[in-house]
Amino acid sequence: MATIVPYHLPPSQVPHTSLMANLFTQRVIELISRIPEGKVATYGSIASYAGNRSGARQVARILHSSSEKHDLPWHRVINRVGKIALPEGQGKLQRLLLEEEGVIFKNGRVDLEKYLWQPENPPDTTPEADSIAHSILWPKEEDF
Repeated sequence: MATIVPYHLPPSQVPHTSLMANLFTQRVIELISRIPEGKVATYGSIASYAGNRSGARQVARILHSSSEKHDLPWHRVINRVGKIALPEGQGKLQRLLLEEEGVIFKNGRVDLEKYLWQPENPPDTTPEADSIAHSILWPKEEDF
């Protein structure tokens, strides 16, 4: 369950899990926005590049809630076996959009060896990078 953090809390009182969720969300949005035309990524690969190898479902939720707001190419994210995971109507639209970009389906699947996108410079998810991001997102209390 997500932690709701009141905006008025000083950084020392912000739960670490909330900060990590925020960083993960930002990384997911940034990664998805970089998927080029004619390529796809999986929910799991995006989660892994964003720093949470088991966060595929979180990626799906972020896509659902943020695609329109951030103008994300939502249709370029598919499941780990190369299939569209959306219900019939949305799934048909997703397939159409991918086919318009040159992605070919065979037996309902995308050839991940051919079309899987891998970022050249994935976000740095090391503890050191998280510490730097924390200091940028949450300045010291005396700065308030």
